[in-house]
Amino acid sequence: ESGADDYVVKPVRARVLDARIRAVLRRVGGTADDQGTARTEHHGDLVIDRAGLTVTHQGRPVALGPSELRLLLTLSASAGQVFSRQQLLEAVWEHNYHGDARLVDACVKRLRSKIGEPPGSPRYVHTVRGFGYRFGPR
Repeated sequence: ESGADDYVVKPVRARVLDARIRAVLRRVGGTADDQGTARTEHHGDLVIDRAGLTVTHQGRPVALGPSELRLLLTLSASAGQVFSRQQLLEAVWEHNYHGDARLVDACVKRLRSKIGEPPGSPRYVHTVRGFGYRFGPR
């Protein structure tokens, strides 16, 4: 199709489709309010501005790379939900990436470091052993 922005292989999970739709809306200039979500989310000391694509921790801006920001936005959009590494690869990197799923682990490690997560006792991005990650309080 001329001008196609993305292609989804069936069967597709609803969460993956939702993440891809949100990514397209961000690229074409849709606002967070158009997507039915609040513009700014407060998670303790962590503030995520979805429309402005900015993150602050304890009032200070956090410089995140594109993958780290997409990872944080994906996880925080469904706080409490557990995502497998494969689900995060598909949502964050926006394609079926069947390479090393440890790419997600490396990105999570960088994200945790940048948002001030204490090593060994994260407050925001939690590991679900043997499966993946979730965002939110313990």
